[in-house]
Amino acid sequence: MAEVRDISAVALPMTAGIALIHAAGSFSFIVTNPSVSSTASFIAFLLLALLMNPGRRNWPPVLIWTIVSALSLFTGMTIALTGLHTGISSIPTEHFMERHAGMFLNSLTDTVDGIPFRKEDTGALVKALITGARHDLGKELTGAFRDSGASHILALSGFHIGIIYGILLRILSFIGNSPSSRKIRSIVIIAACGFYTTATGAGESLVRAFIFILINETGKMTGRRQDLKSTLMASLIIQLALSPSSIISVGFILSYAAMAGIAYIYPRLKRLWPSDGWKPLGWIWNSAAMSIACQVTTGPIAYYVFGIFPQHFLLTNLIALPLTGMIMPAAVCIMILSYLGFCPALLIEATEFLTQCLIGSLKTIALM
Repeated sequence: MAEVRDISAVALPMTAGIALIHAAGSFSFIVTNPSVSSTASFIAFLLLALLMNPGRRNWPPVLIWTIVSALSLFTGMTIALTGLHTGISSIPTEHFMERHAGMFLNSLTDTVDGIPFRKEDTGALVKALITGARHDLGKELTGAFRDSGASHILALSGFHIGIIYGILLRILSFIGNSPSSRKIRSIVIIAACGFYTTATGAGESLVRAFIFILINETGKMTGRRQDLKSTLMASLIIQLALSPSSIISVGFILSYAAMAGIAYIYPRLKRLWPSDGWKPLGWIWNSAAMSIACQVTTGPIAYYVFGIFPQHFLLTNLIALPLTGMIMPAAVCIMILSYLGFCPALLIEATEFLTQCLIGSLKTIALM
């Protein structure tokens, strides 16, 4: 808990500093005046020098915690002002990996188009879930996802890359569990997830999930135990340091709000079900607790931004998330086998059945 508190003293004030500068964006004399950035940097330097004082060992913990928080606040302000002055977060660049990632995405799209699904909406939905391309989804299907409260399933997020992460763990399990094997597996997973994140557009939610994976796998390689709350705060620091303008993105805000619900609210709700209770009902309660925890933190934000609150979010998530969790691995298997020139018709039919169950369920909920 002390580690979580310490990193929170850095992450939260830094976030507040960045948010403060972006909130003052309408006052151009603040964000364009070089003296403001210089002052923030100078104060941050003084606070850092103060922390380097050898006599700090005799200071009360509250004083040190306060200085660290103030240092983080002014550091966040400096990062935000620097980003606004130079446009670091918005410079369009195309690197070697991005070009090949784009080619990979086109290959994925072509592979899905070549799968002989009987219904067009099956291929369109599979393409959306794997690549994020939603241009083939019809208005009726998109409306069903929206009205049932399942729009988050169509937007590539941590949920999707989490499934990809699980698939990679399964595929790479054959290399064994020796220390060297685990390191190789972690490196391959980090590289593959980073490539997938780049290929699918590197949205804020995907980047957040990739940073989670990066921190988690690095912890495995170095033998450090990972805590979800600490990972959440570390990811917040890293992502905002790299792209301070992300703080005004709705996707960024909703992604971290959802993870905050999972980290801080979900464990409390989960404990409400007795550990010796009937396991099937326990599984249902865990899923419900996860949905409630996420909705508590994201619902008010979504309502404020979009003016919509999904009334049937609990029923939707209890049905849609497990089905999506089965559809995506099956779709990945189909794509790999199809690319190799061999794919059993039974697997295609099973995937289409699951997809149609998802579509039918959401259309029914949308009419309720």
